[in-house]
Amino acid sequence: MARPEQSVEGRGIGEVLQFLQAEFADVTISKIRFLEAEGLVAPARTASGYRKFSAADVERLRYVLTAQRDQYLPLKVIKEHLAAMDRGLRPSAGGPPVAPSSLPEPPGLPVAEDFGAYGTELRLTREELRAAADIPAELLDQVENHGLVVARGNHYDGDALLVATLAGEFARYGIEPRHLRPFRTAADREAGLIEQVTGPRRTEKTEELAALAVRLHAALVRSRLPR
Repeated sequence: MARPEQSVEGRGIGEVLQFLQAEFADVTISKIRFLEAEGLVAPARTASGYRKFSAADVERLRYVLTAQRDQYLPLKVIKEHLAAMDRGLRPSAGGPPVAPSSLPEPPGLPVAEDFGAYGTELRLTREELRAAADIPAELLDQVENHGLVVARGNHYDGDALLVATLAGEFARYGIEPRHLRPFRTAADREAGLIEQVTGPRRTEKTEELAALAVRLHAALVRSRLPR
């Protein structure tokens, strides 16, 4: 008996070609296969070996074709850009990819949806973190020494970038990283309390409780400031 076909969601190469030709008239199936062979896109395969391109795959192809057509970039450079974008960086004109130049400010008090905005999608080297936060190396050393920023394996995520950036803002008021240790201690206790309720896995309930904790913390700080 024949084995049932493995279900893999996505567009076939013919559909992708038809979609791309609306914007890139000279693209061909051979061109798409070549870009795959060069490692610029890696579509999933069905059990029979048919390619299935996700929406992200199609966007990568659009990026490659646009960079070739509008900027005349060689594939080697485009591949480096894609690798950087996979770490959450953005390409910069005439230079290496960089981290976002500014962090979005959540409107008002944070809500559950704000959590994850600076999460693990971004993967920075230490120097990329320092440059993106726009702080001197000495300050970053202090931030790390006091446990405010911790590397995740060999990289730093978006939360680390936000903390380093805010540490730089505090430094402009003469508040050094050592003065910020109570914030880290409070965060550790709040995270521990939430984990007791939700368990070690991060879930929607974790996000909701984290948002409540931040709102409570902000309200308590404000309530203790002079009127």
